[in-house]
Amino acid sequence: MKKTLQAISYTLIASPFLSGAALAATDLSLWYHGAGNPAEAKVINQIVADFNESQTDWRVVMQSFPQESYNDSVIASALAGNLPDILDVDGPVMPNWAWAGYMQPLSIDEKRIEGFLPGTKGYWDGKLYSIGLWDAAVAMVTRRSTLEKHDIRIPTLEQPWTKEEFDQILVKLKATGEYDFPLDLGMAWKGEWYPYAFSPLLQSFGGDIIDRTTYASSEGVLNGDEAIAFGEWWQNLFAEGLAPGTSQDAADRDTGLADGKYAISWNGNWAALNALKAHDDTLFLPAPDFGNGPKIGAASWQFGVSSSSKYPEAASQFIEFALKDKYLTAFSNGMGLIPPTKEAAAASEHYADGGAMAVFYELSEKQAVVRPVTPGYVVAAKVFEKALADIADGADVADTLDSAADEISDDVQKNAGYGH
Repeated sequence: MKKTLQAISYTLIASPFLSGAALAATDLSLWYHGAGNPAEAKVINQIVADFNESQTDWRVVMQSFPQESYNDSVIASALAGNLPDILDVDGPVMPNWAWAGYMQPLSIDEKRIEGFLPGTKGYWDGKLYSIGLWDAAVAMVTRRSTLEKHDIRIPTLEQPWTKEEFDQILVKLKATGEYDFPLDLGMAWKGEWYPYAFSPLLQSFGGDIIDRTTYASSEGVLNGDEAIAFGEWWQNLFAEGLAPGTSQDAADRDTGLADGKYAISWNGNWAALNALKAHDDTLFLPAPDFGNGPKIGAASWQFGVSSSSKYPEAASQFIEFALKDKYLTAFSNGMGLIPPTKEAAAASEHYADGGAMAVFYELSEKQAVVRPVTPGYVVAAKVFEKALADIADGADVADTLDSAADEISDDVQKNAGYGH
Protein backbone atom coordinates (compact mmCIF):
# COMPACT_ATOMS: atom_id res chain seq x y z
CA MET A 1 0.00 0.00 0.00
CA LYS A 2 2.85 2.33 0.89
CA LYS A 3 4.52 1.66 -2.46
CA THR A 4 1.24 2.33 -4.28
CA LEU A 5 0.74 5.70 -2.57
CA GLN A 6 4.34 6.61 -3.27
CA ALA A 7 3.89 5.79 -6.96
CA ILE A 8 0.76 7.92 -7.10
CA SER A 9 2.55 10.86 -5.48
CA TYR A 10 5.39 10.65 -8.02
CA THR A 11 2.84 10.61 -10.82
CA LEU A 12 1.07 13.70 -9.48
CA ILE A 13 4.33 15.59 -9.11
CA ALA A 14 5.46 14.67 -12.63
CA SER A 15 2.12 15.27 -14.36
CA PRO A 16 2.56 19.03 -15.07
CA PHE A 17 5.81 18.28 -16.88
CA LEU A 18 4.27 15.39 -18.81
CA SER A 19 1.36 17.61 -19.76
CA GLY A 20 3.71 20.31 -21.08
CA ALA A 21 5.57 17.77 -23.20
CA ALA A 22 2.32 16.38 -24.57
CA LEU A 23 1.21 19.85 -25.64
CA ALA A 24 4.44 20.73 -27.43
CA ALA A 25 3.73 21.49 -31.08
CA THR A 26 5.17 19.22 -33.76
CA ASP A 27 7.23 21.01 -36.42
CA LEU A 28 6.10 21.08 -40.06
CA SER A 29 8.85 22.14 -42.47
CA LEU A 30 8.01 24.45 -45.38
CA TRP A 31 10.26 25.37 -48.31
CA TYR A 32 9.52 28.54 -50.22
CA HIS A 33 10.96 30.02 -53.40
CA GLY A 34 10.65 33.72 -52.55
CA ALA A 35 13.90 34.61 -50.77
CA GLY A 36 14.93 38.16 -51.54
CA ASN A 37 11.38 39.43 -52.16
CA PRO A 38 10.37 41.46 -49.08
CA ALA A 39 6.75 42.04 -50.17
CA GLU A 40 6.24 38.31 -50.73
CA ALA A 41 8.05 37.38 -47.53
CA LYS A 42 5.87 39.70 -45.47
CA VAL A 43 2.67 37.90 -46.46
CA ILE A 44 3.93 34.34 -46.25
CA ASN A 45 5.54 35.04 -42.86
CA GLN A 46 2.19 36.40 -41.64
CA ILE A 47 0.37 33.27 -42.80
CA VAL A 48 2.87 31.06 -40.99
CA ALA A 49 2.64 33.14 -37.81
CA ASP A 50 -1.17 33.17 -37.87
CA PHE A 51 -1.37 29.42 -38.43
CA ASN A 52 1.05 28.71 -35.61
CA GLU A 53 -0.97 30.91 -33.26
CA SER A 54 -4.30 29.41 -34.34
CA GLN A 55 -3.65 25.98 -32.78
CA THR A 56 -1.18 24.18 -30.53
CA ASP A 57 -0.58 20.90 -32.37
CA TRP A 58 1.65 22.10 -35.21
CA ARG A 59 4.35 24.68 -35.80
CA VAL A 60 5.28 25.53 -39.38
CA VAL A 61 8.98 26.33 -39.81
CA MET A 62 9.81 27.98 -43.11
CA GLN A 63 13.05 28.04 -45.09
CA SER A 64 13.27 30.37 -48.10
CA PHE A 65 15.39 29.82 -51.22
CA PRO A 66 16.27 32.08 -54.15
CA GLN A 67 13.92 31.25 -57.02
CA GLU A 68 16.83 30.56 -59.39
CA SER A 69 18.14 27.68 -57.26
CA TYR A 70 14.91 26.43 -55.72
CA ASN A 71 14.00 23.64 -58.14
CA ASP A 72 17.54 22.24 -58.10
CA SER A 73 17.46 22.23 -54.29
CA VAL A 74 14.21 20.27 -54.24
CA ILE A 75 15.42 17.69 -56.76
CA ALA A 76 18.71 17.17 -54.89
CA SER A 77 16.88 16.79 -51.58
CA ALA A 78 14.38 14.37 -53.11
CA LEU A 79 17.22 12.14 -54.32
CA ALA A 80 18.72 12.31 -50.83
CA GLY A 81 15.38 11.52 -49.18
CA ASN A 82 15.32 14.82 -47.33
CA LEU A 83 12.25 16.73 -48.50
CA PRO A 84 10.25 19.07 -46.25
CA ASP A 85 6.60 18.51 -45.35
CA ILE A 86 5.26 21.38 -47.46
CA LEU A 87 6.63 22.25 -50.88
CA ASP A 88 6.31 25.35 -53.00
CA VAL A 89 6.09 24.26 -56.65
CA ASP A 90 5.76 26.05 -59.99
CA GLY A 91 2.45 24.97 -61.53
CA PRO A 92 3.73 23.42 -64.78
CA VAL A 93 6.52 21.59 -62.94
CA MET A 94 4.15 19.90 -60.49
CA PRO A 95 3.20 16.92 -62.73
CA ASN A 96 6.88 16.00 -63.02
CA TRP A 97 7.38 16.09 -59.26
CA ALA A 98 4.19 14.09 -58.68
CA TRP A 99 5.17 11.49 -61.31
CA ALA A 100 8.70 11.28 -59.89
CA GLY A 101 7.29 10.58 -56.42
CA TYR A 102 8.26 13.86 -54.78
CA MET A 103 4.66 14.81 -53.93
CA GLN A 104 1.41 13.27 -52.75
CA PRO A 105 -2.20 14.39 -53.33
CA LEU A 106 -3.59 17.12 -51.10
CA SER A 107 -6.07 16.25 -48.35
CA ILE A 108 -8.25 19.33 -48.55
CA ASP A 109 -11.94 19.83 -49.18
CA GLU A 110 -12.08 20.61 -52.90
CA LYS A 111 -15.33 22.50 -52.38
CA ARG A 112 -13.08 25.08 -50.73
CA ILE A 113 -11.47 25.86 -54.10
CA GLU A 114 -14.49 25.64 -56.42
CA GLY A 115 -14.37 29.38 -57.07
CA PHE A 116 -10.62 29.56 -57.69
CA LEU A 117 -9.28 30.49 -61.12
CA PRO A 118 -8.55 27.30 -63.11
CA GLY A 119 -4.85 28.09 -63.46
CA THR A 120 -4.34 27.97 -59.68
CA LYS A 121 -5.43 24.32 -59.39
CA GLY A 122 -2.69 21.74 -59.85
CA TYR A 123 -4.15 18.42 -61.02
CA TRP A 124 -2.22 15.38 -62.14
CA ASP A 125 -3.68 11.97 -62.99
CA GLY A 126 -7.10 13.14 -61.82
CA LYS A 127 -5.93 14.17 -58.35
CA LEU A 128 -5.29 17.58 -56.78
CA TYR A 129 -1.62 17.90 -55.86
CA SER A 130 -1.21 21.66 -55.44
CA ILE A 131 -3.10 24.93 -55.13
CA GLY A 132 -1.94 28.49 -55.72
CA LEU A 133 -2.59 31.65 -53.73
CA TRP A 134 -2.44 33.77 -56.89
CA ASP A 135 -2.22 33.55 -60.65
CA ALA A 136 -0.35 35.54 -63.27
CA ALA A 137 -1.45 36.84 -66.66
CA VAL A 138 0.16 38.53 -69.65
CA ALA A 139 -1.25 41.43 -71.63
CA MET A 140 -0.39 43.79 -74.43
CA VAL A 141 0.73 46.84 -72.45
CA THR A 142 0.69 50.25 -74.08
CA ARG A 143 -0.55 53.82 -73.62
CA ARG A 144 -3.92 55.20 -74.62
CA SER A 145 -2.17 58.26 -76.04
CA THR A 146 -0.03 56.04 -78.28
CA LEU A 147 -3.03 54.32 -79.83
CA GLU A 148 -5.08 57.48 -80.18
CA LYS A 149 -2.18 59.40 -81.76
CA HIS A 150 -1.80 56.77 -84.47
CA ASP A 151 -5.51 56.06 -84.90
CA ILE A 152 -5.28 52.48 -83.61
CA ARG A 153 -8.38 50.71 -82.34
CA ILE A 154 -8.40 49.81 -78.65
CA PRO A 155 -9.22 46.07 -78.55
CA THR A 156 -11.54 44.43 -76.02
CA LEU A 157 -11.98 40.93 -74.65
CA GLU A 158 -14.96 40.54 -76.97
CA GLN A 159 -13.14 42.03 -79.97
CA PRO A 160 -9.38 41.51 -79.71
CA TRP A 161 -7.03 42.48 -82.49
CA THR A 162 -6.97 39.95 -85.33
CA LYS A 163 -3.66 38.73 -86.73
CA GLU A 164 -4.01 40.92 -89.81
CA GLU A 165 -4.90 43.93 -87.70
CA PHE A 166 -2.03 43.38 -85.28
CA ASP A 167 0.49 42.94 -88.10
CA GLN A 168 -0.68 46.19 -89.70
CA ILE A 169 -0.42 47.99 -86.35
CA LEU A 170 3.21 46.94 -85.90
CA VAL A 171 4.15 48.03 -89.42
CA LYS A 172 2.35 51.32 -88.91
CA LEU A 173 4.10 52.02 -85.61
CA LYS A 174 7.50 51.14 -87.06
CA ALA A 175 6.94 53.52 -89.97
CA THR A 176 6.52 56.45 -87.57
CA GLY A 177 10.20 56.25 -86.63
CA GLU A 178 9.26 57.21 -83.06
CA TYR A 179 10.29 53.92 -81.46
CA ASP A 180 13.33 51.68 -81.41
CA PHE A 181 10.84 48.82 -81.91
CA PRO A 182 7.05 48.83 -82.02
CA LEU A 183 6.80 45.60 -79.98
CA ASP A 184 8.72 44.32 -76.97
CA LEU A 185 8.31 40.56 -76.40
CA GLY A 186 10.75 40.32 -73.50
CA MET A 187 13.40 38.32 -75.29
CA ALA A 188 15.92 39.35 -72.63
CA TRP A 189 14.10 37.00 -70.25
CA LYS A 190 15.03 33.34 -70.62
CA GLY A 191 13.83 30.03 -69.23
CA GLU A 192 10.20 29.65 -68.26
CA TRP A 193 9.19 32.96 -69.85
CA TYR A 194 9.39 31.37 -73.32
CA PRO A 195 6.82 28.59 -72.88
CA TYR A 196 4.69 30.69 -70.52
CA ALA A 197 4.52 33.79 -72.73
CA PHE A 198 4.99 32.42 -76.23
CA SER A 199 3.45 28.94 -76.42
CA PRO A 200 -0.07 30.45 -76.05
CA LEU A 201 0.64 32.45 -79.23
CA LEU A 202 1.51 29.16 -80.93
CA GLN A 203 -1.76 27.71 -79.61
CA SER A 204 -3.67 30.68 -80.99
CA PHE A 205 -2.22 29.79 -84.40
CA GLY A 206 -3.50 26.22 -83.89
CA GLY A 207 -0.29 24.45 -82.87
CA ASP A 208 1.07 23.35 -79.49
CA ILE A 209 4.19 22.09 -77.74
CA ILE A 210 2.80 18.53 -77.58
CA ASP A 211 -0.35 16.69 -78.65
CA ARG A 212 -2.54 16.99 -75.55
CA THR A 213 -4.92 14.22 -76.57
CA THR A 214 -2.29 11.58 -75.80
CA TYR A 215 0.82 13.47 -74.57
CA ALA A 216 2.76 10.85 -76.52
CA SER A 217 4.22 12.99 -79.29
CA SER A 218 4.77 16.50 -80.65
CA GLU A 219 4.47 15.30 -84.24
CA GLY A 220 1.96 17.35 -86.19
CA VAL A 221 1.37 19.97 -83.50
CA LEU A 222 4.82 21.50 -83.04
CA ASN A 223 5.81 21.01 -86.68
CA GLY A 224 2.46 20.99 -88.50
CA ASP A 225 1.19 23.62 -90.89
CA GLU A 226 -0.18 25.85 -88.11
CA ALA A 227 3.06 25.68 -86.13
CA ILE A 228 5.12 26.50 -89.24
CA ALA A 229 2.85 29.49 -89.90
CA PHE A 230 3.51 30.62 -86.34
CA GLY A 231 7.26 30.09 -86.75
CA GLU A 232 7.36 32.13 -89.93
CA TRP A 233 5.38 34.94 -88.31
CA TRP A 234 7.67 34.76 -85.27
CA GLN A 235 10.83 34.97 -87.35
CA ASN A 236 9.47 37.86 -89.38
CA LEU A 237 9.05 39.96 -86.23
CA PHE A 238 12.81 40.03 -85.80
CA ALA A 239 13.81 39.99 -89.46
CA GLU A 240 11.70 43.09 -90.11
CA GLY A 241 12.85 44.94 -87.02
CA LEU A 242 9.43 44.84 -85.37
CA ALA A 243 10.76 43.50 -82.06
CA PRO A 244 14.18 43.26 -80.35
CA GLY A 245 15.70 39.79 -80.59
CA THR A 246 17.57 37.45 -78.29
CA SER A 247 20.29 40.01 -77.59
CA GLN A 248 17.83 42.47 -76.04
CA ASP A 249 19.31 44.38 -73.10
CA ALA A 250 17.68 43.43 -69.80
CA ALA A 251 17.45 47.07 -68.71
CA ASP A 252 15.50 47.91 -71.88
CA ARG A 253 13.10 45.10 -71.09
CA ASP A 254 12.44 46.62 -67.68
CA THR A 255 12.10 50.26 -68.68
CA GLY A 256 11.79 50.38 -72.48
CA LEU A 257 8.05 50.99 -72.58
CA ALA A 258 8.21 53.69 -69.89
CA ASP A 259 11.15 55.34 -71.66
CA GLY A 260 9.36 55.40 -75.01
CA LYS A 261 11.67 52.93 -76.76
CA TYR A 262 8.78 50.52 -77.35
CA ALA A 263 5.17 51.26 -78.27
CA ILE A 264 3.70 47.97 -77.01
CA SER A 265 5.09 45.47 -74.50
CA TRP A 266 4.04 41.84 -73.98
CA ASN A 267 4.34 41.70 -70.20
CA GLY A 268 2.81 40.33 -67.03
CA ASN A 269 0.66 41.72 -64.25
CA TRP A 270 3.66 41.59 -61.90
CA ALA A 271 5.09 44.52 -63.89
CA ALA A 272 1.79 46.39 -64.10
CA LEU A 273 2.24 48.54 -61.00
CA ASN A 274 5.46 50.04 -62.37
CA ALA A 275 3.80 50.62 -65.74
CA LEU A 276 0.97 52.50 -64.06
CA LYS A 277 3.42 54.60 -62.06
CA ALA A 278 5.28 55.52 -65.25
CA HIS A 279 2.18 56.62 -67.22
CA ASP A 280 -1.32 57.25 -65.94
CA ASP A 281 -2.82 56.37 -69.34
CA THR A 282 -1.36 52.84 -69.36
CA LEU A 283 -3.61 50.21 -70.94
CA PHE A 284 -3.59 46.43 -70.43
CA LEU A 285 -5.01 44.82 -73.56
CA PRO A 286 -5.97 41.23 -74.46
CA ALA A 287 -3.83 39.00 -76.63
CA PRO A 288 -4.48 39.14 -80.38
CA ASP A 289 -6.48 36.35 -81.99
CA PHE A 290 -4.21 34.54 -84.45
CA GLY A 291 -7.01 32.34 -85.74
CA ASN A 292 -7.93 29.97 -82.92
CA GLY A 293 -8.91 32.42 -80.22
CA PRO A 294 -6.74 34.73 -78.09
CA LYS A 295 -4.71 32.84 -75.49
CA ILE A 296 -2.36 33.67 -72.62
CA GLY A 297 -0.48 31.55 -70.09
CA ALA A 298 -1.83 30.40 -66.72
CA ALA A 299 -0.54 28.70 -63.54
CA SER A 300 2.00 30.16 -61.17
CA TRP A 301 3.59 29.00 -57.91
CA GLN A 302 1.52 26.67 -55.74
CA PHE A 303 1.66 24.77 -52.44
CA GLY A 304 1.74 20.99 -52.14
CA VAL A 305 2.72 18.21 -49.73
CA SER A 306 5.85 16.13 -50.19
CA SER A 307 5.60 12.36 -50.46
CA SER A 308 7.96 11.93 -47.52
CA SER A 309 5.93 14.00 -45.06
CA LYS A 310 4.96 12.07 -41.95
CA TYR A 311 2.11 14.50 -41.37
CA PRO A 312 0.27 14.96 -44.69
CA GLU A 313 -3.05 15.81 -43.05
CA ALA A 314 -1.44 18.56 -40.97
CA ALA A 315 0.50 19.87 -43.98
CA SER A 316 -2.73 20.01 -45.98
CA GLN A 317 -4.37 21.75 -43.01
CA PHE A 318 -1.80 24.55 -43.26
CA ILE A 319 -2.33 24.89 -47.01
CA GLU A 320 -6.10 25.10 -46.56
CA PHE A 321 -5.56 27.71 -43.82
CA ALA A 322 -3.54 29.81 -46.30
CA LEU A 323 -6.48 29.94 -48.73
CA LYS A 324 -8.33 32.61 -46.77
CA ASP A 325 -9.35 35.58 -48.89
CA LYS A 326 -7.50 38.02 -46.66
CA TYR A 327 -4.18 36.37 -47.54
CA LEU A 328 -5.04 36.15 -51.23
CA THR A 329 -5.83 39.87 -51.19
CA ALA A 330 -2.64 40.65 -49.27
CA PHE A 331 -0.49 38.97 -51.92
CA SER A 332 -2.31 40.96 -54.58
CA ASN A 333 -1.93 44.29 -52.78
CA GLY A 334 1.74 43.75 -52.05
CA MET A 335 2.90 42.33 -55.37
CA GLY A 336 0.24 43.11 -57.95
CA LEU A 337 -0.59 39.40 -58.37
CA ILE A 338 -4.00 38.20 -59.49
CA PRO A 339 -6.26 37.10 -56.62
CA PRO A 340 -7.61 33.61 -57.40
CA THR A 341 -11.16 34.31 -56.20
CA LYS A 342 -13.73 36.98 -57.07
CA GLU A 343 -14.09 37.80 -53.37
CA ALA A 344 -10.37 38.40 -52.89
CA ALA A 345 -10.26 40.43 -56.09
CA ALA A 346 -13.20 42.59 -54.99
CA ALA A 347 -11.39 43.41 -51.73
CA SER A 348 -8.05 44.20 -53.37
CA GLU A 349 -6.59 47.61 -54.19
CA HIS A 350 -6.01 46.97 -57.87
CA TYR A 351 -8.47 44.24 -58.97
CA ALA A 352 -11.78 45.49 -57.61
CA ASP A 353 -14.39 46.63 -60.14
CA GLY A 354 -12.98 49.70 -61.85
CA GLY A 355 -9.48 49.01 -60.54
CA ALA A 356 -6.54 49.76 -62.77
CA MET A 357 -5.59 46.07 -63.03
CA ALA A 358 -9.03 44.46 -62.90
CA VAL A 359 -8.70 43.46 -66.54
CA PHE A 360 -6.01 40.92 -65.60
CA TYR A 361 -8.56 38.91 -63.62
CA GLU A 362 -10.80 38.80 -66.68
CA LEU A 363 -7.87 37.90 -68.91
CA SER A 364 -6.90 35.05 -66.61
CA GLU A 365 -10.50 33.86 -66.37
CA LYS A 366 -11.32 34.03 -70.11
CA GLN A 367 -8.09 33.68 -72.10
CA ALA A 368 -5.67 31.69 -69.92
CA VAL A 369 -4.45 28.21 -70.85
CA VAL A 370 -2.13 26.04 -68.78
CA ARG A 371 1.11 24.73 -70.15
CA PRO A 372 1.13 21.01 -71.08
CA VAL A 373 0.07 19.01 -68.01
CA THR A 374 2.67 16.28 -68.25
CA PRO A 375 5.80 15.19 -66.38
CA GLY A 376 7.64 15.61 -69.68
CA TYR A 377 6.99 19.35 -69.64
CA VAL A 378 10.29 20.11 -67.91
CA VAL A 379 12.14 18.72 -70.95
CA ALA A 380 9.69 19.99 -73.58
CA ALA A 381 9.89 23.54 -72.19
CA LYS A 382 13.65 23.72 -72.70
CA VAL A 383 13.38 22.27 -76.21
CA PHE A 384 10.69 24.80 -77.08
CA GLU A 385 12.74 27.68 -75.69
CA LYS A 386 15.77 26.75 -77.78
CA ALA A 387 13.69 26.31 -80.93
CA LEU A 388 12.08 29.75 -80.61
CA ALA A 389 15.41 31.41 -79.85
CA ASP A 390 17.02 29.72 -82.87
CA ILE A 391 14.17 30.73 -85.17
CA ALA A 392 14.38 34.30 -83.89
CA ASP A 393 18.08 34.22 -84.78
CA GLY A 394 17.31 33.12 -88.33
CA ALA A 395 17.31 29.30 -88.29
CA ASP A 396 15.15 27.47 -90.84
CA VAL A 397 11.64 27.32 -89.42
CA ALA A 398 10.51 23.89 -90.66
CA ASP A 399 13.81 22.14 -89.87
CA THR A 400 13.99 23.65 -86.40
CA LEU A 401 10.43 22.70 -85.50
CA ASP A 402 10.92 19.18 -86.93
CA SER A 403 13.98 18.69 -84.75
CA ALA A 404 12.18 20.03 -81.69
CA ALA A 405 9.19 17.75 -82.26
CA ASP A 406 11.49 14.74 -82.65
CA GLU A 407 13.42 15.58 -79.49
CA ILE A 408 10.28 15.95 -77.36
CA SER A 409 8.71 12.79 -78.80
CA ASP A 410 11.89 10.79 -78.22
CA ASP A 411 12.03 11.95 -74.60
CA VAL A 412 8.45 10.78 -74.02
CA GLN A 413 9.28 7.35 -75.44
CA LYS A 414 12.44 7.06 -73.35
CA ASN A 415 10.35 7.66 -70.25
CA ALA A 416 7.66 5.14 -71.10
CA GLY A 417 5.05 7.80 -71.81
CA TYR A 418 5.49 9.55 -68.46
CA GLY A 419 2.56 7.65 -67.01
CA HIS A 420 -0.10 8.84 -69.45
